[in-house]
Amino acid sequence: MNDPVYDRTTIAFHWISAALVVILWGLGQGEPFVPKGPLRFVLWSTHFTLGGLLAAIWVGRVVWRATGGRRLPKVGTGLVPKLSSAVHGLLYLGIALTISLGVATACARGSNVWGLFSYPKLFDDSWKGPLTELHEWSSNLLLLLAAGHALVALAHQYLLRDGVLARMVPRLARSDAA
Repeated sequence: MNDPVYDRTTIAFHWISAALVVILWGLGQGEPFVPKGPLRFVLWSTHFTLGGLLAAIWVGRVVWRATGGRRLPKVGTGLVPKLSSAVHGLLYLGIALTISLGVATACARGSNVWGLFSYPKLFDDSWKGPLTELHEWSSNLLLLLAAGHALVALAHQYLLRDGVLARMVPRLARSDAA
């Protein structure tokens, strides 16, 4: 295997973050289809719990990247490495913004999680709608950015054949070498 790959911790942070973003988005989108009552309470409690997990993963990922994560050489020339860095920065910022808006929305509602914990109601009711809308917009934009990121990674793998996707999926690097 000649192509460099990221370390296991970086790879785990990446894929867990990606899965949580998609699952959280799906839970949020599913809310209108779930009748008010116990099932909706479970949906939101799950959403809040996984959102907290994403926040912890995000913090761990930022710390790991700053202190121990493997650095790989940039791919491409000209604007390509700068675009790549910009998109990754936007993904980190998008996750942080979406989490922050989610917490603010929960605090505007005084949301209860599993009957064990309630977010403090920090805002009056006039903030519920705008914060909810901002959280929805940020999550939709984050998902679009993540989807674009995934499509570009697939293009690198199958059109450019430059091994970029294999950095996060080491099995691809091994199968290409065979």
